[in-house]
Amino acid sequence: MKILHISSAKTFGGGERHLVDLCRELVNRGHEVHVVLRPTCEWSEKLDFLPPDRILHSSIRNAFGVFGSKRIARYVNDRGIAIVHAHAARDYIPASLVCRMAKNVKFVLTRHVLFAMKPFNRIALRNVARVIAVSPPVAQNLRDIFPVDKIVTIPNGIKVPDLDAETARKRREAFRFFHGIPFDVPLIGTVGELKPLKGQHDFILAAAEIAKTNRDARFVIVGRDNSLGGEFRRELKRLAKVFELGDRILFLDWIDDLSEVLGALDLYVSPSHSESFGLAILEAMLYGVPVVATETAGAKELVDDGETGLLVPVGEAAKLASTVARLLADGPTRLRFGAAGRKVAAEKFSLEKMVDATIALYENCSGSDR
Repeated sequence: MKILHISSAKTFGGGERHLVDLCRELVNRGHEVHVVLRPTCEWSEKLDFLPPDRILHSSIRNAFGVFGSKRIARYVNDRGIAIVHAHAARDYIPASLVCRMAKNVKFVLTRHVLFAMKPFNRIALRNVARVIAVSPPVAQNLRDIFPVDKIVTIPNGIKVPDLDAETARKRREAFRFFHGIPFDVPLIGTVGELKPLKGQHDFILAAAEIAKTNRDARFVIVGRDNSLGGEFRRELKRLAKVFELGDRILFLDWIDDLSEVLGALDLYVSPSHSESFGLAILEAMLYGVPVVATETAGAKELVDDGETGLLVPVGEAAKLASTVARLLADGPTRLRFGAAGRKVAAEKFSLEKMVDATIALYENCSGSDR
Protein backbone atom coordinates (compact mmCIF):
# COMPACT_ATOMS: atom_id res chain seq x y z
CA MET A 1 0.00 0.00 0.00
CA LYS A 2 1.16 3.55 -0.73
CA ILE A 3 0.61 6.01 2.12
CA LEU A 4 1.38 9.73 2.37
CA HIS A 5 1.75 11.20 5.85
CA ILE A 6 1.47 14.96 6.39
CA SER A 7 2.96 16.84 9.33
CA SER A 8 3.63 20.57 9.54
CA ALA A 9 5.25 20.31 12.99
CA LYS A 10 8.47 22.29 13.18
CA THR A 11 9.83 20.73 16.38
CA PHE A 12 9.93 17.13 17.53
CA GLY A 13 7.64 15.86 20.27
CA GLY A 14 5.44 12.93 21.17
CA GLY A 15 3.16 13.24 18.15
CA GLU A 16 6.11 13.38 15.79
CA ARG A 17 7.72 10.38 17.44
CA HIS A 18 4.45 8.50 16.91
CA LEU A 19 4.57 9.39 13.20
CA VAL A 20 8.22 8.33 12.81
CA ASP A 21 7.64 5.01 14.59
CA LEU A 22 4.57 4.31 12.46
CA CYS A 23 6.36 5.17 9.21
CA ARG A 24 9.38 3.02 10.06
CA GLU A 25 7.25 0.00 10.90
CA LEU A 26 5.12 0.44 7.77
CA VAL A 27 8.31 0.43 5.69
CA ASN A 28 9.55 -2.66 7.53
CA ARG A 29 6.34 -4.40 6.56
CA GLY A 30 6.77 -3.63 2.88
CA HIS A 31 4.54 -0.57 2.44
CA GLU A 32 5.58 2.44 0.39
CA VAL A 33 5.66 5.48 2.68
CA HIS A 34 5.84 9.14 1.66
CA VAL A 35 5.92 12.16 3.98
CA VAL A 36 5.17 15.87 3.52
CA LEU A 37 7.09 18.20 5.86
CA ARG A 38 7.52 21.95 6.12
CA PRO A 39 10.85 23.30 4.77
CA THR A 40 11.84 24.52 8.25
CA CYS A 41 11.20 21.12 9.87
CA GLU A 42 13.87 20.43 12.51
CA TRP A 43 13.45 16.65 12.67
CA SER A 44 13.50 15.44 9.06
CA GLU A 45 16.69 13.43 9.73
CA LYS A 46 14.62 11.10 11.88
CA LEU A 47 13.05 9.86 8.63
CA ASP A 48 16.43 8.88 7.19
CA PHE A 49 15.11 5.37 6.52
CA LEU A 50 13.03 6.85 3.67
CA PRO A 51 14.53 7.51 0.22
CA PRO A 52 14.97 11.28 -0.30
CA ASP A 53 12.48 11.29 -3.17
CA ARG A 54 9.73 10.15 -0.81
CA ILE A 55 9.96 13.27 1.35
CA LEU A 56 8.23 16.35 -0.04
CA HIS A 57 8.88 19.72 1.56
CA SER A 58 6.02 22.16 1.15
CA SER A 59 5.68 25.67 2.54
CA ILE A 60 3.32 25.88 5.50
CA ARG A 61 2.02 28.93 7.26
CA ASN A 62 -0.95 28.19 9.47
CA ALA A 63 -1.85 25.50 6.95
CA PHE A 64 -1.08 24.63 3.35
CA GLY A 65 -2.39 27.20 0.88
CA VAL A 66 -4.47 26.10 -2.08
CA PHE A 67 -1.39 26.10 -4.30
CA GLY A 68 0.44 23.88 -1.83
CA SER A 69 -2.51 21.49 -1.74
CA LYS A 70 -2.53 21.35 -5.55
CA ARG A 71 1.15 20.50 -5.55
CA ILE A 72 0.63 17.70 -3.05
CA ALA A 73 -2.40 16.42 -5.00
CA ARG A 74 -0.21 16.14 -8.11
CA TYR A 75 2.37 14.26 -6.05
CA VAL A 76 -0.36 11.89 -4.85
CA ASN A 77 -1.65 11.27 -8.39
CA ASP A 78 1.79 10.80 -9.92
CA ARG A 79 2.70 8.13 -7.39
CA GLY A 80 -0.64 6.36 -7.12
CA ILE A 81 -0.95 6.99 -3.39
CA ALA A 82 -3.96 5.31 -1.77
CA ILE A 83 -4.04 6.97 1.68
CA VAL A 84 -3.33 10.53 2.83
CA HIS A 85 -2.90 10.61 6.61
CA ALA A 86 -2.75 13.94 8.51
CA HIS A 87 -1.41 14.10 12.06
CA ALA A 88 -1.45 17.76 13.19
CA ALA A 89 -4.71 19.67 13.63
CA ARG A 90 -3.63 22.52 11.35
CA ASP A 91 -3.04 19.99 8.56
CA TYR A 92 -6.52 18.46 8.53
CA ILE A 93 -8.15 20.94 6.16
CA PRO A 94 -5.19 21.08 3.73
CA ALA A 95 -5.14 17.27 3.66
CA SER A 96 -8.88 17.29 3.01
CA LEU A 97 -8.28 19.62 0.05
CA VAL A 98 -5.56 17.33 -1.28
CA CYS A 99 -7.94 14.38 -1.22
CA ARG A 100 -10.67 16.37 -2.98
CA MET A 101 -8.24 17.31 -5.75
CA ALA A 102 -6.54 13.92 -6.12
CA LYS A 103 -7.95 10.73 -7.61
CA ASN A 104 -8.82 7.48 -5.85
CA VAL A 105 -7.33 8.46 -2.51
CA LYS A 106 -8.76 8.19 1.00
CA PHE A 107 -8.31 10.73 3.77
CA VAL A 108 -7.37 9.63 7.31
CA LEU A 109 -6.56 11.84 10.27
CA THR A 110 -5.27 11.18 13.78
CA ARG A 111 -6.44 13.25 16.73
CA HIS A 112 -3.77 13.35 19.46
CA VAL A 113 -5.31 15.90 21.83
CA LEU A 114 -8.44 16.36 23.93
CA PHE A 115 -9.18 19.93 22.90
CA ALA A 116 -12.56 20.32 21.21
CA MET A 117 -12.57 20.84 17.46
CA LYS A 118 -14.34 23.80 15.85
CA PRO A 119 -17.89 23.08 14.62
CA PHE A 120 -17.04 24.12 11.04
CA ASN A 121 -14.95 20.95 10.75
CA ARG A 122 -18.18 18.96 10.43
CA ILE A 123 -18.44 20.35 6.91
CA ALA A 124 -14.80 21.06 6.10
CA LEU A 125 -13.70 17.50 6.91
CA ARG A 126 -16.75 15.55 5.81
CA ASN A 127 -14.70 13.71 3.16
CA VAL A 128 -12.59 12.01 5.86
CA ALA A 129 -12.77 8.22 5.59
CA ARG A 130 -11.58 7.37 9.11
CA VAL A 131 -10.66 9.37 12.21
CA ILE A 132 -8.15 7.79 14.60
CA ALA A 133 -8.49 8.70 18.28
CA VAL A 134 -5.50 7.84 20.47
CA SER A 135 -7.70 7.14 23.50
CA PRO A 136 -11.39 6.61 24.36
CA PRO A 137 -11.76 10.13 25.85
CA VAL A 138 -10.47 11.61 22.58
CA ALA A 139 -12.92 9.40 20.65
CA GLN A 140 -15.79 10.65 22.80
CA ASN A 141 -14.91 14.28 22.04
CA LEU A 142 -14.75 13.54 18.31
CA ARG A 143 -18.39 12.43 18.28
CA ASP A 144 -19.36 16.10 18.29
CA ILE A 145 -17.79 16.48 14.83
CA PHE A 146 -17.72 13.10 13.05
CA PRO A 147 -20.15 10.21 12.57
CA VAL A 148 -19.52 7.45 15.10
CA ASP A 149 -18.87 4.88 12.36
CA LYS A 150 -15.87 6.90 11.13
CA ILE A 151 -14.13 7.07 14.53
CA VAL A 152 -11.68 4.32 15.48
CA THR A 153 -9.69 4.21 18.72
CA ILE A 154 -6.09 3.10 18.20
CA PRO A 155 -3.90 3.76 21.25
CA ASN A 156 -0.33 4.86 20.68
CA GLY A 157 2.20 2.08 20.86
CA ILE A 158 5.91 1.78 21.61
CA LYS A 159 8.36 -0.97 20.76
CA VAL A 160 8.70 -3.17 23.81
CA PRO A 161 12.34 -2.97 25.01
CA ASP A 162 14.34 -6.02 26.01
CA LEU A 163 15.17 -5.76 29.70
CA ASP A 164 17.69 -7.97 31.42
CA ALA A 165 19.14 -7.30 34.85
CA GLU A 166 22.71 -6.67 33.67
CA THR A 167 21.71 -4.25 30.90
CA ALA A 168 19.40 -2.42 33.28
CA ARG A 169 22.19 -2.06 35.85
CA LYS A 170 24.65 -0.72 33.28
CA ARG A 171 22.08 1.73 31.91
CA ARG A 172 21.30 3.01 35.40
CA GLU A 173 24.93 3.43 36.34
CA ALA A 174 25.95 5.03 33.03
CA PHE A 175 23.35 7.79 33.29
CA ARG A 176 24.05 8.50 36.93
CA PHE A 177 27.83 8.46 36.46
CA PHE A 178 27.66 10.84 33.50
CA HIS A 179 25.50 13.35 35.41
CA GLY A 180 27.24 13.00 38.77
CA ILE A 181 24.30 11.38 40.56
CA PRO A 182 25.23 8.83 43.26
CA PHE A 183 24.18 5.29 42.43
CA ASP A 184 22.35 4.79 45.74
CA VAL A 185 20.14 7.91 46.00
CA PRO A 186 16.47 8.07 44.95
CA LEU A 187 15.99 9.61 41.51
CA ILE A 188 12.57 10.92 40.45
CA GLY A 189 11.96 12.15 36.92
CA THR A 190 9.45 13.56 34.47
CA VAL A 191 9.48 13.91 30.67
CA GLY A 192 7.55 16.31 28.45
CA GLU A 193 7.68 19.57 26.54
CA LEU A 194 8.32 22.42 28.94
CA LYS A 195 5.04 24.31 29.18
CA PRO A 196 2.53 25.07 31.94
CA LEU A 197 0.08 22.41 30.74
CA LYS A 198 2.66 19.68 31.44
CA GLY A 199 2.86 20.58 35.12
CA GLN A 200 6.62 20.93 35.64
CA HIS A 201 5.86 23.83 38.01
CA ASP A 202 3.96 21.40 40.26
CA PHE A 203 6.79 18.88 39.95
CA ILE A 204 9.25 21.39 41.39
CA LEU A 205 6.86 22.36 44.19
CA ALA A 206 6.48 18.65 45.01
CA ALA A 207 10.26 18.18 44.84
CA ALA A 208 10.70 20.94 47.40
CA GLU A 209 8.38 19.10 49.82
CA ILE A 210 10.03 15.73 49.19
CA ALA A 211 13.48 17.22 49.77
CA LYS A 212 12.49 18.30 53.28
CA THR A 213 12.28 14.71 54.49
CA ASN A 214 14.43 12.91 51.93
CA ARG A 215 17.67 14.84 51.81
CA ASP A 216 19.30 12.45 49.34
CA ALA A 217 16.56 12.57 46.67
CA ARG A 218 17.48 13.91 43.25
CA PHE A 219 15.21 14.98 40.42
CA VAL A 220 15.40 15.19 36.62
CA ILE A 221 13.21 17.16 34.22
CA VAL A 222 13.52 16.19 30.55
CA GLY A 223 11.97 18.43 27.93
CA ARG A 224 12.52 21.24 25.48
CA ASP A 225 11.00 24.68 25.83
CA ASN A 226 9.70 25.48 22.33
CA SER A 227 8.33 28.88 23.30
CA LEU A 228 9.92 32.02 21.94
CA GLY A 229 12.96 32.80 24.08
CA GLY A 230 12.60 29.78 26.36
CA GLU A 231 11.08 31.85 29.16
CA PHE A 232 9.31 28.93 30.85
CA ARG A 233 12.56 26.99 31.33
CA ARG A 234 14.11 30.04 32.98
CA GLU A 235 11.05 30.37 35.22
CA LEU A 236 11.38 26.74 36.31
CA LYS A 237 15.06 27.16 37.05
CA ARG A 238 14.35 30.30 39.07
CA LEU A 239 11.75 28.38 41.07
CA ALA A 240 14.22 25.57 41.73
CA LYS A 241 16.74 28.13 42.94
CA VAL A 242 14.21 29.74 45.27
CA PHE A 243 13.69 26.35 46.95
CA GLU A 244 17.46 25.74 47.03
CA LEU A 245 17.11 22.78 44.68
CA GLY A 246 19.47 24.07 42.01
CA ASP A 247 22.03 21.30 42.57
CA ARG A 248 19.40 18.58 43.02
CA ILE A 249 17.31 19.08 39.89
CA LEU A 250 18.86 18.13 36.55
CA PHE A 251 17.36 19.85 33.49
CA LEU A 252 17.85 18.06 30.16
CA ASP A 253 16.63 18.93 26.68
CA TRP A 254 14.52 16.46 24.74
CA ILE A 255 16.21 13.05 24.47
CA ASP A 256 15.27 10.81 21.54
CA ASP A 257 16.38 7.66 23.33
CA LEU A 258 14.94 7.75 26.83
CA SER A 259 16.25 4.31 27.78
CA GLU A 260 19.14 5.58 29.92
CA VAL A 261 17.22 8.22 31.83
CA LEU A 262 14.24 5.92 32.43
CA GLY A 263 16.56 3.10 33.39
CA ALA A 264 18.17 5.36 36.00
CA LEU A 265 14.90 6.38 37.67
CA ASP A 266 13.41 4.96 40.85
CA LEU A 267 10.09 6.66 40.14
CA TYR A 268 8.46 8.37 37.16
CA VAL A 269 6.09 11.29 37.77
CA SER A 270 3.57 12.74 35.33
CA PRO A 271 2.37 16.06 36.81
CA SER A 272 0.47 17.07 33.65
CA HIS A 273 -2.74 19.09 33.76
CA SER A 274 -4.01 17.43 30.56
CA GLU A 275 -2.99 14.31 28.68
CA SER A 276 -4.94 12.71 25.84
CA PHE A 277 -2.80 9.58 26.05
CA GLY A 278 0.52 9.91 27.90
CA LEU A 279 3.26 8.49 25.71
CA ALA A 280 6.00 9.19 28.26
CA ILE A 281 4.00 7.40 30.97
CA LEU A 282 3.70 4.39 28.69
CA GLU A 283 7.44 4.35 27.99
CA ALA A 284 8.23 4.53 31.70
CA MET A 285 5.91 1.58 32.31
CA LEU A 286 7.58 -0.42 29.53
CA TYR A 287 10.93 0.12 31.26
CA GLY A 288 9.48 -1.17 34.51
CA VAL A 289 9.53 2.21 36.27
CA PRO A 290 6.75 2.71 38.85
CA VAL A 291 4.53 5.67 38.03
CA VAL A 292 2.78 8.42 39.97
CA ALA A 293 0.54 10.46 37.67
CA THR A 294 -2.11 13.13 37.88
CA GLU A 295 -5.64 12.04 37.05
CA THR A 296 -5.68 13.16 33.43
CA ALA A 297 -7.78 11.29 30.89
CA GLY A 298 -4.69 9.80 29.30
CA ALA A 299 -3.10 8.70 32.56
CA LYS A 300 -6.29 6.98 33.68
CA GLU A 301 -6.26 4.93 30.46
CA LEU A 302 -2.75 3.67 31.26
CA VAL A 303 -2.37 3.54 35.04
CA ASP A 304 -4.55 1.24 37.14
CA ASP A 305 -4.52 3.09 40.46
CA GLY A 306 -3.10 0.86 43.18
CA GLU A 307 -2.18 -1.92 40.73
CA THR A 308 0.31 -0.50 38.23
CA GLY A 309 0.91 2.91 39.82
CA LEU A 310 -0.76 5.69 41.77
CA LEU A 311 -2.99 8.56 40.63
CA VAL A 312 -3.33 11.95 42.33
CA PRO A 313 -5.57 14.98 41.67
CA VAL A 314 -4.44 17.42 38.98
CA GLY A 315 -2.69 20.53 40.25
CA GLU A 316 -2.25 19.41 43.87
CA ALA A 317 1.51 19.56 44.39
CA ALA A 318 1.27 18.71 48.10
CA LYS A 319 -0.68 15.52 47.37
CA LEU A 320 1.78 14.67 44.60
CA ALA A 321 4.67 15.12 47.04
CA SER A 322 3.18 12.98 49.80
CA THR A 323 2.30 10.20 47.34
CA VAL A 324 5.81 10.16 45.85
CA ALA A 325 7.37 10.18 49.33
CA ARG A 326 5.17 7.29 50.44
CA LEU A 327 6.11 5.22 47.39
CA LEU A 328 9.82 6.02 47.75
CA ALA A 329 9.67 4.54 51.25
CA ASP A 330 8.00 1.35 50.02
CA GLY A 331 10.46 -0.61 47.90
CA PRO A 332 8.34 -3.78 47.52
CA THR A 333 5.36 -1.81 46.21
CA ARG A 334 7.58 0.04 43.73
CA LEU A 335 8.85 -3.28 42.42
CA ARG A 336 5.31 -4.64 42.17
CA PHE A 337 4.05 -1.56 40.32
CA GLY A 338 7.03 -1.64 37.96
CA ALA A 339 6.55 -5.29 37.02
CA ALA A 340 2.77 -5.02 36.70
CA GLY A 341 2.99 -1.83 34.67
CA ARG A 342 5.48 -3.32 32.23
CA LYS A 343 3.29 -6.39 31.74
CA VAL A 344 0.15 -4.37 31.03
CA ALA A 345 1.96 -1.90 28.76
CA ALA A 346 3.60 -4.66 26.72
CA GLU A 347 0.36 -6.58 26.29
CA LYS A 348 -1.94 -3.66 25.45
CA PHE A 349 0.20 -0.88 23.99
CA SER A 350 2.94 -2.38 21.85
CA LEU A 351 4.04 -0.76 18.60
CA GLU A 352 3.13 -3.95 16.76
CA LYS A 353 -0.49 -3.79 17.94
CA MET A 354 -0.78 -0.13 16.96
CA VAL A 355 0.61 -0.74 13.48
CA ASP A 356 -1.55 -3.85 12.97
CA ALA A 357 -4.64 -1.81 13.78
CA THR A 358 -3.57 1.11 11.58
CA ILE A 359 -2.92 -1.10 8.56
CA ALA A 360 -6.28 -2.79 9.05
CA LEU A 361 -7.91 0.65 9.10
CA TYR A 362 -6.13 1.69 5.90
CA GLU A 363 -7.23 -1.44 4.11
CA ASN A 364 -10.76 -1.17 5.38
CA CYS A 365 -11.29 2.44 4.30
CA SER A 366 -9.49 2.10 0.95
CA GLY A 367 -11.02 -1.20 -0.04
CA SER A 368 -7.67 -2.07 -1.56
CA ASP A 369 -4.41 -3.71 -0.53
CA ARG A 370 -2.29 -1.86 -3.03
